[in-house]
Amino acid sequence: MPTRWTLDPDRCFDPDPRQRDVARSLFDGVRDLPLVCPHGHVPPALLADDAPLGDPATLLVVPDHYVVRMLYSQGVAMEDLGLPRRDGGASESDPRAIWRRFCEHYHLFAGTPTGVWLKQELIELFDVEERPSAENADALFDHLADRLADPAYRPRALFERLGVEVLCTTDAATDPLALHVQLQQDGFMVRPTFRPDAVIDPTRDDWEASIELLAERSGVAVDDYDGFVQALQARRTAFREAGATATDHGAFAADVRWLEPDTAAATFDRLRSGRADALDRGRFASHMLAEMARMSADDGLVMQLHVGSLRDHHQAVFERFGRDVGGDIPVAAEWTRALRPLLKRLGADPGFRLVLFTLDESTYGRELAPLAGHYPALRLGAPWWFFDSVLGMERYLDATVETAGIYNLAGFNDDTRAYPSIRARHDVWRRVSCNWLAGRVVRGLIDEDVAPTLAKALAYDLAKSTYRLP
Repeated sequence: MPTRWTLDPDRCFDPDPRQRDVARSLFDGVRDLPLVCPHGHVPPALLADDAPLGDPATLLVVPDHYVVRMLYSQGVAMEDLGLPRRDGGASESDPRAIWRRFCEHYHLFAGTPTGVWLKQELIELFDVEERPSAENADALFDHLADRLADPAYRPRALFERLGVEVLCTTDAATDPLALHVQLQQDGFMVRPTFRPDAVIDPTRDDWEASIELLAERSGVAVDDYDGFVQALQARRTAFREAGATATDHGAFAADVRWLEPDTAAATFDRLRSGRADALDRGRFASHMLAEMARMSADDGLVMQLHVGSLRDHHQAVFERFGRDVGGDIPVAAEWTRALRPLLKRLGADPGFRLVLFTLDESTYGRELAPLAGHYPALRLGAPWWFFDSVLGMERYLDATVETAGIYNLAGFNDDTRAYPSIRARHDVWRRVSCNWLAGRVVRGLIDEDVAPTLAKALAYDLAKSTYRLP
């Protein structure tokens, strides 16, 4: 008879008895706070349609690039995990077979944040009592399938059960936004986030098609640069009217620099006519990030900038399966010089807020914390992707707080596509941040009577205030 699979109630807490006691007390004060999710990738259609979440493999394996990436690294073919091929070639279509492969390899997630999230959501949300394995794969599949067929596990019911107060999605600049309007009319606080990468970055292979769709969605002719800017402003207005409070931008580097107006217009003309070179494309992408900042200062949408990822590093995987299936790799980033032109113009503008995320954690103490500790417009986003882990969060707090302070952090966001994992991800952050605060309390660096307020700020308040959420 296998031992029942359980969660350690003191997970993430230090073994020192005094620190652990303080951490427990702080966590008890924030454990049940509502979840503020200001940035993530849950599709709004999931909640709008409110259809059953499907089978265990389709829900927990196929769409989760954290899971797929690990299995692929150990020789499991992506076709065998059900990922659709761009060329229409064969991929595994049997969910039970995909689930078996996942369970056979579950041991690979030991010590990873994915393992921590999976364990908590399987035990707490789905009442799983055994660790996944080759031996119990079919029994677990049947158990989860029964749960997922229950109306209590429909997306809208889970929204309430997970304790979500507000969920911000990530949406292309050309998204029609009808689903967000419907959800808000139905009483669900699901807000869009303006993600214009496809229309402002001409280094992308889908840029031309995206420009045509931008013109269609905005109702503005994009015949020249002025029309392009007007179309973007029209879409930002539409997003704000649909409840958006933020934009989101992914960039290889933090090079944000304006072109002169005439140069920008001429460059846009070369891009549209096919006469632009790689230098034109890079400079225009940098200029448009700067323009997005200018527009944020005008309309109040909080600007998020994610930097330091070499997207789709594995060319063969990209060609076979497309974007965003786990092939992003961190690269070194530079912020101090790169952001200086932007911060010179907008760093003290009361209407502008810029939240910075990086995959180069070496820059937290060297550049980002000093920048956020000076410029009123800056906030530091939560540890991202490879670093949204127990140790990554601890290193982040160690590197940033002494220079930037807690109130120049943006709190937590889950940044997830895996809808059922949201509660577990917030739980890890709340445990780690409470344990981190407890360590400062027992060392006499933070007053114990102040620590509960700081714990609540990190768990809830900072995300709401940073993202200007009501």
